[in-house]
Amino acid sequence: MSDANGLPRGLPVVVTGGASGLGAAIARALERLGCPLAVLDRRPAQVGKSHEVDLADGEATEALVRRIAEEADGLAAVVTCAGADSCGPLAAVPRAEWERVVRVNLLGTAAVIRAALPALERSGGRIVTVASTLGLRGVSDATAYCASKFGVVGFTRALAAELAGRVPVTLLIPGGMRTPFFDGRDPRYQPGPDAQLSDPDEVAAAVVFALTRPRGCEVREMVVCPSRETSWP
Repeated sequence: MSDANGLPRGLPVVVTGGASGLGAAIARALERLGCPLAVLDRRPAQVGKSHEVDLADGEATEALVRRIAEEADGLAAVVTCAGADSCGPLAAVPRAEWERVVRVNLLGTAAVIRAALPALERSGGRIVTVASTLGLRGVSDATAYCASKFGVVGFTRALAAELAGRVPVTLLIPGGMRTPFFDGRDPRYQPGPDAQLSDPDEVAAAVVFALTRPRGCEVREMVVCPSRETSWP
């Protein structure tokens, strides 16, 4: 049975990367709706039930998601926000760092959904994946990030076709946001003082909209970005 918000009643929403940034904004928005939350991150989250896991570890991630689903007897939704980056020319980025970006952003997304899918099918839950405008447009010194986010776009579109009529799937393509994601980078790869960035709470509101559509209505893809987003179209 579903609540008035359209999500299966009493079941948790899994939010990855929910300790900060967009993931935290989505977790807060869902908490305000009264949704139980299972937040996956390498650091403790401030809302919901926090589960510490490295999304680059696919085996540990899948085991954790299966356990959450079993203990709750189902899942309402999965929102895959966890993200990593390692900026620089391809030859200058260490292999381990480059591959970690792909493991977290793309393979971690697939691992969470693979483990959650049986529970989502049983409960009538939903999936939201988070790509990026750099999943539609390649830029210099971002080969790992672009490769992983292009992968999320392709993965999600194929998944939506595979699950049509069974599990609603939404692809979120956000532009730059005011989050800690850029902290600690070389200044060359940080937004400039005049950069226009989105409020993550506004992007989170779009995710909540997609998750709370009535049965039979699906938001397949959303681009949410500043009005002067430089990486889209």
